[in-house]
Amino acid sequence: MNINPTWLLLSLVISAVGMGLFIYGKKQSRIPHLVAGLILMIYTYVVTSALWMILIALAILAALFMLVRLGW
Repeated sequence: MNINPTWLLLSLVISAVGMGLFIYGKKQSRIPHLVAGLILMIYTYVVTSALWMILIALAILAALFMLVRLGW
């Protein structure tokens, strides 16, 4: 198994952001933040490309931003 250092660092950073969103969503009872945080923590185990990892994280965060702007 070949572990790419870039992928490993991105996985760590994205999962840490997800953990922060998850904790915030749980304490504030904010469902969109909780779900986005959970997805950010889990999907990094499946995606093997650093580029796709960044693009998916940006899409999840953009969706969270739009949901919050819509009043969720």
